Amino acid sequence: MTTLDRLEPREVPLGGVRAIQVRRTLPHRDRTTIGAWCFVDHFGPTTTPMDVAPHPHCGLQTVTWIFDGEVEHRDSAGNVQLIRPGEVNLMTAGHGISHSEVSRGETVHGIQLWVAQPNAGRDGVAGFDHFVTPVTELPVMSGTATARVFVGALEGVSSPVRTFSPLVGAELQLSPGTALDLAVDRTFEHGVLLDSGALTIAPGDAMEEEALALQPAELGIIEAGREHIRFMSSDEPVRAVLIGGAPLHEELMMWWNFVARTYEEIVAARDEWQADSGRFGQVEGYDGAVARIPAPELPPVRLKPRRNRH
Repeated sequence: MTTLDRLEPREVPLGGVRAIQVRRTLPHRDRTTIGAWCFVDHFGPTTTPMDVAPHPHCGLQTVTWIFDGEVEHRDSAGNVQLIRPGEVNLMTAGHGISHSEVSRGETVHGIQLWVAQPNAGRDGVAGFDHFVTPVTELPVMSGTATARVFVGALEGVSSPVRTFSPLVGAELQLSPGTALDLAVDRTFEHGVLLDSGALTIAPGDAMEEEALALQPAELGIIEAGREHIRFMSSDEPVRAVLIGGAPLHEELMMWWNFVARTYEEIVAARDEWQADSGRFGQVEGYDGAVARIPAPELPPVRLKPRRNRH
């Protein structure tokens, strides 16, 4: 098993007919999770509006983080929240919830992440958290660096949003020519998504032996067992997102907007959404052209669980 790896993004349309394009790095054919993080979409900057009609989720938490612009969140539990840069939205799906996402303003730029809820608590009630993150100065070897911690804890700063397994999520910004040795939990797997600039990462002080240069939208992987991650920017500012968590030793059944454990659970969730059974509720106040996104057809073969290949 290598300590470092790289996942390159693939372009995926998001939102139906008038979709914006997102760059998806997780899940990947070679990797399903980083900790319990199971989904990474990176979008914008774009002037194409985000207009994602009501759609269902179960067995996961959605984490929305905006770099630029504003996104309006509405869900079937009655939560309405405008998400701005520096603010995190975390929606817990549990047994079932539905929501819409609509950008407000001329541009939109950010990420959406999913967290797989562990088997023991994934069928619980839905929930919602919103948190305005402070800017934290990070100790550096050279240059300057800041963090906004939106999930978990890093460098003594923590987020109050609720998670169901040990996790961390933070936006990092580095000035040109910065070298940063960031202390991390050695029991965590970590991923670094580069948004802008040129960034080199390495485990601990192994810069001469092992390093990974990232391009924007790539996701660098650092396996568990390291107490520090070194970040080095070149001659331009860097913005990146660090995610991590304790390895999730569970096989996942992932299809469309659902995270489950068996094929039968996926079929049941799809059927209940299509039948408007009430499991996923109703999103009030969404005024788009399509009232709700219909589920796609299931593939003609039986879905299999996903697992990491390492």
